[in-house]
Amino acid sequence: MSTAYGKDRLREVKAKHFEAVRVSEHVYWVGAIDWGIRNFHGYTTSRGTTYNAFLILADKVTLIDTVKAPFLDELLGRIRSVIDPEKIDYVVSNHSEMDHTGCLPEVLAMVKPEHVFASEMGVKAIGRHFHELDGIEAVENGGSLSLGNLSLRFWETRMLHWPDSIIGYLVKDKLLFSQDGFGMHLASSERFADEIEPSILKQETAKYYANILLPYSTLVTRLLATVKELGIDIKVLAPDHGPVWRKGFDILGWYAGWAEQKPTMKAVVAFDTMWHSTELMARAISQGLVEGGATVKVMPLGSSDRSDVVTELLDAGGLLVGSPTLNNNMLPTVADLLCYIRGLKPQNLVGQAFGSYGWSGESVNQLVKEMEKMKMELVDEPVKVNYVPDEAALLRCRALGRQVAEKIAEELR
Repeated sequence: MSTAYGKDRLREVKAKHFEAVRVSEHVYWVGAIDWGIRNFHGYTTSRGTTYNAFLILADKVTLIDTVKAPFLDELLGRIRSVIDPEKIDYVVSNHSEMDHTGCLPEVLAMVKPEHVFASEMGVKAIGRHFHELDGIEAVENGGSLSLGNLSLRFWETRMLHWPDSIIGYLVKDKLLFSQDGFGMHLASSERFADEIEPSILKQETAKYYANILLPYSTLVTRLLATVKELGIDIKVLAPDHGPVWRKGFDILGWYAGWAEQKPTMKAVVAFDTMWHSTELMARAISQGLVEGGATVKVMPLGSSDRSDVVTELLDAGGLLVGSPTLNNNMLPTVADLLCYIRGLKPQNLVGQAFGSYGWSGESVNQLVKEMEKMKMELVDEPVKVNYVPDEAALLRCRALGRQVAEKIAEELR
């Protein structure tokens, strides 16, 4: 038995164990579930994810997106449970990121579709990902694609969250293929949002929004307004990650609220510590915040992931960051956090820096500079302590916490 034949036979055997799921009259989910992934370009995916692809059974059978390269067999197996993959006429790539196009060349080689579509920017991006892959056709912003008995409309959603992003609307089924918008990283055996615990849905949607879409909040607001202005009636919301929505659509309201970036009486205290001095300061600051009327989330960076800190910041009004000095710098974990937060561009935060030091003490001033780059409003002066904080230093920390809470309350009035 040749190696090539062996691989094909193994793929055929594996593919038999996957089934498509019908999500509307003409559409099936044919994606893949990644139970094991725990990091997705920077943030921790503690519940895994899905790579959603959809098959439209129209006169012109159409595949919407593919999946990450290692999951090709799963995609093909689900397609084959409905139709012979070689009967696919069109392939549409809503987004060129590799979790959606990783196996696109293999799919095209097998299927040999009549046409492959992407946005104008998507055509360029796919060409640069797969240098010998050509023949991709650009769809027009606001244009329609006839599938024979069905019609598919497209709108560009540039920078939600890549320049090539588009969404598609299957008119007959009132189904919106929302691409990376309105999704979440959540692996589950359930395919529909109404089958999943609501608290998990909101938590994972918030984490996804905070870590991916937060810097593009104005574009999210614009997209929601466009959907309303166009009178798009959504009966099924089909994102590229996480479950499909077929009722309730709470996620649209969540996105609208988060996009406004309105702060609440909540403060996040993020810090790392060497010999617990900065930790003592963080505890005193958190007590002062509570006394000032704030809800507090204390996040030691030795046990808190950067993506979880950012998720807590999504509805926070305050951020206090602490670090001791190590080799004339802040601790690497704190520098990592601030670099990550700065890229996500959270708005309307007030706060301050704090930390202990042994002899040189540069960390606190560095923290202040980073927080100024984020255009945070800093309250009073940072608290900087030599070695172990005494009672007077802890009282200063407590006072700082109260001042930050009072400032948040003032901003909310």
